[in-house]
Amino acid sequence: MKTKKVWIPIFLAPAVILFLLIYAVPLVMVFVTSLCEYRLSSDHMQFIGLQNYITLFHDANFRQALANTVIWILIHCTVHVGLGVFIALILYKKPRGWKFVRTAYMVPSIISNAAMATIFVNIFNPQFGVVNSILTKLGLENLTHNWLMETSTAFPSVTMIWTLFAGYTTTLVLAEALTVNESVIEAARVDGASNFQIDVLIMLPLLRKIIGTTMVMAATYMLQMFDLIYITTNGGPGRATTNLPLLLYGTFMSENNYGYANTIGVMIIVLGTIAMVIINKTLKVGQEDY
Repeated sequence: MKTKKVWIPIFLAPAVILFLLIYAVPLVMVFVTSLCEYRLSSDHMQFIGLQNYITLFHDANFRQALANTVIWILIHCTVHVGLGVFIALILYKKPRGWKFVRTAYMVPSIISNAAMATIFVNIFNPQFGVVNSILTKLGLENLTHNWLMETSTAFPSVTMIWTLFAGYTTTLVLAEALTVNESVIEAARVDGASNFQIDVLIMLPLLRKIIGTTMVMAATYMLQMFDLIYITTNGGPGRATTNLPLLLYGTFMSENNYGYANTIGVMIIVLGTIAMVIINKTLKVGQEDY
């Protein structure tokens, strides 16, 4: 037995080394360089302590990007996940054609963000887009907009692109729901419980952990959302649709300020950690059911 245990660290060593090189060391460097004045055009870094963080919290662009990111996380973790759970509960009852619906609803989720963004750029096009064309044919010309380029409509238009496509959430929740012991459901029906009561009082508590997991995935997804926003609005008009990843990219590319950009990166990590802790604590994801 002792001989077998000797081989455990040997087999784990390659994975540990890869983790350190690819994740741990770069993560430490992000934190270190966020405390420095560091530009790629310069030959050295200058330690400036928390000055980047002080500047960051006085930056109106950062506050706008932070607000947009937090709002998108809240929408994604509630509306998006909620829609996915709702559809999963319907499909769990296996109505006619449920397998086709399950597959069809998953299709938009396997399309890349870049392709999805290109599709919706055309859908929202002010000249020949589907949205304005439908409004015009219905005699509602006064409701037509340049949806992605007007401040009043850009944020909700971008939000709508991903909110309705909850394929991953639906698939994961449905898979978990199908593992629920049927005797529990049958016992509830014998006691006179309605379908609504079964869904709310039995199924949702039993699906608590997977719902929490999908909420963590949703929050993480929004914290790394870049290409879709970049292609559709590039963060505009103004800063109306700028999120933290887009602000980080702009800071690095336009200002060549590596240290300040990594300060934004640290804030993304902190925000993601806070979101995960809140979700896990609220839904008790890591706790055992008794």
